[in-house]
Amino acid sequence: MSLTTLHFDYVSKLARDIAAIVLERGKEYLVVLRLTPLAQANGFPNLSAFIEHLRTRPMEQAHHQVVDALTTNETMFFRDGAPFEAMRQVLLPALLTKAATTRQLRIWSAACSTGQEPYSLAMLLLESAPQLRDWDVRILATDLCVNTLALATAGTFTPFEIARGLSEPLRNKYFTRQTDHWTVKEPLRRMIEFRRMNLSQPWPDLPTFDLIFIRNVMIYFDVPTKQSILRRARARLQPHGHLFLGSAETTVNLDPNWRPVSCGGSVVYAPC
Repeated sequence: MSLTTLHFDYVSKLARDIAAIVLERGKEYLVVLRLTPLAQANGFPNLSAFIEHLRTRPMEQAHHQVVDALTTNETMFFRDGAPFEAMRQVLLPALLTKAATTRQLRIWSAACSTGQEPYSLAMLLLESAPQLRDWDVRILATDLCVNTLALATAGTFTPFEIARGLSEPLRNKYFTRQTDHWTVKEPLRRMIEFRRMNLSQPWPDLPTFDLIFIRNVMIYFDVPTKQSILRRARARLQPHGHLFLGSAETTVNLDPNWRPVSCGGSVVYAPC
């Protein structure tokens, strides 16, 4: 079905107001694709009727469901490879030395989607530095979308999801096979705290982190939102810490208080 300009503009403004997601003209097809099933699930005969209902109601759960549906949740275990190698080869050994006295490590996986990134980080830590089993290690994993965060917390993945980026040895070591899915084992689960968080809104009180991952999400934001996120991330990073962005993302021309660092075949960012 087609989408009227009025309805597209309404959805676009809703996405921007709630999550700072930029939907430009030409993305009408995406709105139709993502929201038509949601309209049906909410009992409306078509998408137009659903959007018209939203336009005449105060903010409620359905409005947030729309933004969740528009959020891209593409992810996989050890996505892109190079950032994890940079962490394993260079950054983690340095952190182990730096924190030898406190024996404490803090990592933030922002926009974690269904959880593959934080679970990958937990596996990398245990595989690369078994001594961390006796450390105080916490991975905070946050996301805007309630539904994907629930899936991440459950730690249950289909065979297809497991096959995307996860080797058989790691699968067998850290996941339990059920009838038609795999479930993460307790050693990984207890390392991670999942929490709902909107990066574009005021942030809750957060600890400071040794590593921050905000990958493949800032491409959807406008420049002021990117600058705000980078500024606030810098305030939550230890002086020796590093920030990971997606391969199509950068701090260049956005925030001069970050410097890119070539690291193990990847680029990470350190506070100036």
